[in-house]
Amino acid sequence: MKITGFCPIIVTKDHEAAIKVFEDLGFERRHTKTDIEGGQNTNYNLKDTHGNRIHVASSEIVPQDLTAIAINVDNFQEAYDFFISHGFVNPRGDKITETSSSKDTMLFSPSGFPVVIAEHLK
Repeated sequence: MKITGFCPIIVTKDHEAAIKVFEDLGFERRHTKTDIEGGQNTNYNLKDTHGNRIHVASSEIVPQDLTAIAINVDNFQEAYDFFISHGFVNPRGDKITETSSSKDTMLFSPSGFPVVIAEHLK
């Protein structure tokens, strides 16, 4: 498994407020993905002039904002198996989110920190 990208991701009900904070810090929206969970969630990728990135994901089901590490990989299944073997759990059972351009899921470490692993499909 090769890591192809790495940045923080904020999952929130109020994505516009979170995005505004980072836009005020000089970040610009670079990519918006709308076909997540049948259109229920949207992921915004932001980048500043120094190459720093942050993702902001909308979600109506999070009780409070959640910050995770987004890790893009070249082989989703290999990454999934790696994290599971290190005690991470998928809170949705084995559910994986698949869209027209990616495969991803959020996993939680034994101590509780979340990671989102994603493979961008060609």
